[in-house]
Amino acid sequence: MSLNLTGITLTYPDGDSRLTALDHVTLDVPKGRLTAVVGPSGSGKSSLLAVAATLVTPDDGTVTIDGTTTTGMTRGELADLRRRKIGIVFQQPNLLPSLTAAEQLEVMARIDGRSAARARGRALELLDAVGLAAQAGRRPHELSGGQRQRVNIARALMNGPTVLLADEPTSALDHERGAAVIELITRLTREQATATVLVTHDRSHLSAVDEIVEVHDGRLHLPAPAR
Repeated sequence: MSLNLTGITLTYPDGDSRLTALDHVTLDVPKGRLTAVVGPSGSGKSSLLAVAATLVTPDDGTVTIDGTTTTGMTRGELADLRRRKIGIVFQQPNLLPSLTAAEQLEVMARIDGRSAARARGRALELLDAVGLAAQAGRRPHELSGGQRQRVNIARALMNGPTVLLADEPTSALDHERGAAVIELITRLTREQATATVLVTHDRSHLSAVDEIVEVHDGRLHLPAPAR
């Protein structure tokens, strides 16, 4: 398994007591598979994604990324793991306004220590994969909302992650562009062999995902067939 959450419990302070955000959650996502996590607001979806991204440490349970268990890792070690193994597609693209589409990706590889030539080649390859080869030299204000989200997805894949986590990537898009983004993530999951988790409120575009799990009150329900 590329992503394995086992017995995850996460609580937050709530006055004199603690609020349970995740309650003994277990989830396995193999390489090349896409799992959609659905549920109402406040159900625990965002908490699950934060734990899977190693941004939040659970009270109990284990997180395993591509065979590496994160228990006991330092902040620096977790940051290094995220840089090498985890790609995150944020709800809002948050692109740097002064950088071109290609440069948004290149900076990720340069942080990871790759040469300018290798970074450029990888960036252009990924922009072609998301259908933006012709827009490589354009800045965010010259791109549509759907195109900016495609750059966001390509950027998340820049360092060849084994785990891809997408947080409501269609929330700011209309129905047609949202469907295109979900289709793109589904295709790239297969092509890039990532273990992908997609958190969404919108169930209308999920016919092609491999499985759907529902979160209610911090608990995962058994996977329901996506087809």
